[in-house]
Amino acid sequence: MIDLHVHLIPGLDDGAASLDEAIELCRLADLDGCTTLVATPHRRRDEWPDLPEADLARRLAEVGSAAGGRPRLLLGAEIRADSDLARDLARADRGGALTLAGSHYVLLELEPRGFGPDPAALVAELARAGWRPIVAHPELTPCLVREPGSIARLAAAGALFQITAMSVTGEFGRAARERAFALLDAGHAHFLASDAHRADWRPTGLAAARDEVERRFGRARAEALTELHPRAVLEDRPLPVAVAEGVR
Repeated sequence: MIDLHVHLIPGLDDGAASLDEAIELCRLADLDGCTTLVATPHRRRDEWPDLPEADLARRLAEVGSAAGGRPRLLLGAEIRADSDLARDLARADRGGALTLAGSHYVLLELEPRGFGPDPAALVAELARAGWRPIVAHPELTPCLVREPGSIARLAAAGALFQITAMSVTGEFGRAARERAFALLDAGHAHFLASDAHRADWRPTGLAAARDEVERRFGRARAEALTELHPRAVLEDRPLPVAVAEGVR
């Protein structure tokens, strides 16, 4: 399995605070069957600095070496959506807005209260420019939860969606689980990721959630969310059309 959303680099945000914590996340992911993790530090957030990409890559390499090279670690980011994002991505240095593993896929964190640019308009702007926007944890994002029709508008604008493993397994509560399965039922779930932070709080691991998806939707759907679609991201390819449109 491939996990596209992990807060792994020590001391950057609210994820791993130390090298030991990062190594433990890697160990747990490896034991759970994850072969690749994409480190996704928060970017464009006032709470934490946006370090240069070279510094992030160096720190991630240190984690990989200390963890013995398993799982494979790649660099990405969880980017807070704002009105300057499309402009910055058009720059040669992408304005420091890191994509997932250097691909055209961009993992977006929407402003929880719904402030800032209209999400559907931003997604459409990014899609027109050749980017492939992925909306992180829509089942947990307040501005999407409270606004009926927001998911459908984002999908129509070109958004893909990443649901969180602990929502599927019920560890984030019944409401989050129901919303996650509603997204799966509607074909509005394209990736399953851990959004891991620390071993004792939101750990890595996709196997339990993958098993839940397989029980409800079959093996092909579970493989798509944890293997086939994430591999397309790493290889910078479009998702397989038949599955991307929603296998039910």
